[in-house]
Amino acid sequence: MRALIQVSRSKDRKVSDRMHQSTAGRRAKENVEKPKVSYRTTLGRSILGKAEDVLDSDPYGKDLKKNVDLIFTSPPFPLNRKKRYGNEQGEAYVKWLAAFAPLFKKVLKPKGSIVLELGNAWEPGRPVMSTLALKALLAFLERGKLTLCQQFVWYNPARLPSPAQWVNVERIRVKDAYTHLWWMAQTDRPHADNRQVLTKYSAAMQRLLERKKYNTGKRPSEHDIGEKSFLKDNTGAIPSNLITLANTQASSDYLNFCRKQELQPHPARMPSGLAEFFIKFLTEPKMLVLDPFAGSNTTGSVAEKLGRHWFAIEPNESYVEGSRGRFGYLNGSESD
Repeated sequence: MRALIQVSRSKDRKVSDRMHQSTAGRRAKENVEKPKVSYRTTLGRSILGKAEDVLDSDPYGKDLKKNVDLIFTSPPFPLNRKKRYGNEQGEAYVKWLAAFAPLFKKVLKPKGSIVLELGNAWEPGRPVMSTLALKALLAFLERGKLTLCQQFVWYNPARLPSPAQWVNVERIRVKDAYTHLWWMAQTDRPHADNRQVLTKYSAAMQRLLERKKYNTGKRPSEHDIGEKSFLKDNTGAIPSNLITLANTQASSDYLNFCRKQELQPHPARMPSGLAEFFIKFLTEPKMLVLDPFAGSNTTGSVAEKLGRHWFAIEPNESYVEGSRGRFGYLNGSESD
């Protein structure tokens, strides 16, 4: 009988040990999946985690509440095939993106802005463009009750021909070389100042300013051009909503860091000039910029250089580790 009791107790201890190990394993898994600070800089924080978890949780969601001046981001596009960085497809993409609108509003200041880069999509197996990106945009606007301030186009002259089947093989389409950036806000007049993004005057405009004389009068367009209309030197020209930037960089601190650390670079990096334009246009120094789909953290690195506070969220640990390379002095991990 005593032997039976000892065997029984031994079995109980083994069961208890297994249950303890199982619970510990679940807790360990939860700790890994729980959002955490991966690294900090002078002005920002990089968070490892999913955007929906971070924005809807403490302490990060609470810290950000009504504090963000600009949300500038490039969410995964509604592509027809899965990418390494993750992307929803079909109608699931529309619902997925629209669900972020209330989360973004929760952290955005009343005069803050949201800028989303949305690429084009094509119907599976057909030389026909998909309307998914437009549906997702409209659903996002409606869900968040947001105002569409302006549409921008980023033209990449160096973009490879795509979709390859219709452009390179069958030759029945031309290459798709642009994406849209949609500027949204909660008000008709969010914080913005185009004097912060003026471009260099053309040679013709420079000559006009030097000559201090212009052919005034009415034009066929019915515009009435006054003498002072084009003779004031504003230190630069107002840019258009067409942004032309090539994306061909083969060497950078980021890429060199990834090679050195044997990390896979993010496959869909945006040029820093794109983030720079909107951060300058829609914020001032010391304001807060959020990128909830940070990828290689182009947004955070540009914000840091421009003297803005920043907050980046990315669920892929490899991409987060690689993004350290944009901040040359970061070596070790600095987690909460």
